[in-house]
Amino acid sequence: MMLEHVLVLSAYLFSVGLYGLITSRNMVRALMCLELILNAVNLNFVTFSDFFDSRQLKGAIFSILL
Repeated sequence: MMLEHVLVLSAYLFSVGLYGLITSRNMVRALMCLELILNAVNLNFVTFSDFFDSRQLKGAIFSILL
C-alpha cells in the first residue's frame, strides 16, 4: 500500500477519534475513541518503520508495546 493512502487513513482515524473524544459524554465511548486515536498512532509507527527501514522491526515492536 502506498504511503499517502495509509497516512490519509491514519489521519481520518485520528480525527474521528478526536471528535468522538471531545463530544462524548459517556466514559465507555470516550475510551473507545481514545483507543481509536492510539490505533491511528500505531498505524503511523508501523508505516514509517516500514517506509524508512524495512529490515528492522522497531516500529512494529513499539506499536505492540503501546
